Amino acid sequence: MIADTYSTSLSLLTDLYQLTMSYGYWRNRIHDRRAVFHLFFRKCPFAGQYAITAGLGPAMEWLQNFRVTAADIAYLQTLNGNDGQPLFSEDFLSAISEMKISVDIDAISEGTVVFAHEPLLRVTGPLWQCQWIESALLNIINFQTLIATKAARVHDAAQGESVLEFGLRRAQGIDGSISASRAAYIGGCDATSNVLAGRLLGIPVKGTHAHSWVMCFDDELSSFQAYADAMPNNCVFLVDTYDTIEGVRNAIQVGIRLRESGHRMLGVRLDSGDLAQLSIETRKMLDEAGFQDAAIVASNDLEEFQIEKLKLSGAMITVWGVGTNLVTASGQGALGGVYKLSAIQDDSGAWQPRIKLSELPSKTSIPGIQQVRRFYRETEMAGDAIYSEPLGPPESPQATPIFEETGTMTFQDVRRHEDLLKPIVRGGKLIAEMPTLQQIRTRATEQRQLLPPQVRLLADATFYHVGLEARLAEQRSSLIEKALSATPSVTG
Repeated sequence: MIADTYSTSLSLLTDLYQLTMSYGYWRNRIHDRRAVFHLFFRKCPFAGQYAITAGLGPAMEWLQNFRVTAADIAYLQTLNGNDGQPLFSEDFLSAISEMKISVDIDAISEGTVVFAHEPLLRVTGPLWQCQWIESALLNIINFQTLIATKAARVHDAAQGESVLEFGLRRAQGIDGSISASRAAYIGGCDATSNVLAGRLLGIPVKGTHAHSWVMCFDDELSSFQAYADAMPNNCVFLVDTYDTIEGVRNAIQVGIRLRESGHRMLGVRLDSGDLAQLSIETRKMLDEAGFQDAAIVASNDLEEFQIEKLKLSGAMITVWGVGTNLVTASGQGALGGVYKLSAIQDDSGAWQPRIKLSELPSKTSIPGIQQVRRFYRETEMAGDAIYSEPLGPPESPQATPIFEETGTMTFQDVRRHEDLLKPIVRGGKLIAEMPTLQQIRTRATEQRQLLPPQVRLLADATFYHVGLEARLAEQRSSLIEKALSATPSVTG
């Protein structure tokens, strides 16, 4: 199921150099030559050791609605080069106006635990089409994978307690807020404050009142009572407008009246001050008044390390409202995903592997038509091997470290394996049944439970073993050696 978020064609959601390269391919009559690109990231976010892939559904929605409209052509006709002449010829514009996306896409399912250098997507098709769609795929998948990973870390810090995403007002624009709500739900948030995300995506929505509600009345007690009168089935009182402990007392008074009228106070919310100490005092007051089931909601620029610290200090918070630091991925401005050419067909139709070199080992790409094989022990992941489909899968549960010339990683106690890249699009058409958002969220939860516990740690997590199948490692080394012998110097 794909939400109706990108139903209008957004074909020009691309960088200009994608179009200039497409034009160059077309002028050189190689635009229809088939190529393979892989989308991956080089470093796990937040100084962690894993990520949760997200954004595939919206990316495929964007692709299925791709079309170059008359308005797009009219705009491209206005672009000029530095000589004042049109940037694109009319013949090229006519060709792209008739272009139908015909790529094949294999992808790792949303909600899957993934690691650095593993292809999240493999795109195969006409060179100019693969190039054109690069920027949009990166834009959608980079951001949602980043936010889903942040949400998973926040969820782990909360140790099973409810997490609410409150980030709409601080998100990067309208689409940023919708995408963040979606990805946060995949990563483990239980609800969002974003009503549009609720309508479009079916995410549960939560929220009651702000400080402004309290300030509109002569005193706090009357404001709580007025809210209870208006919405007796939705009462979580924000108690820190003036004095937090007095606010809790006022909430209890109104809560007693609610109970007498057959309703229930859901809880109170703390938004400032010493959250640990205030929550302890609040819990005691609520329990003594007979509100043992009332939640204590906390907000105020929370993120995973603050939540972990509050938990260790004995805080009695039961619901965590996380906003700015979640939807803006505090601590990690972007995922840093890239999209690299790894193979292209020659004139005879044979696949030729391609490699990008760099003085930085992490930026030297992996060649060929790649697949990821994941090995499992009885109850957890054991390790991953990236292999070349033409060269064949691993013959045993082993892999060569990606950035080392020698050595072998052997995955112990392996019981089964799975190839992660699955067929999603063939000839430009969606062929896979896309999971619901709830199914993706469930998968993300199950996947994290399969991670070795030490890999899930918020800080000082253990490295998860990802390597290259031996023949692919040998091919990569051979291509590096060949390229270096033909090129005097290589720069990053």
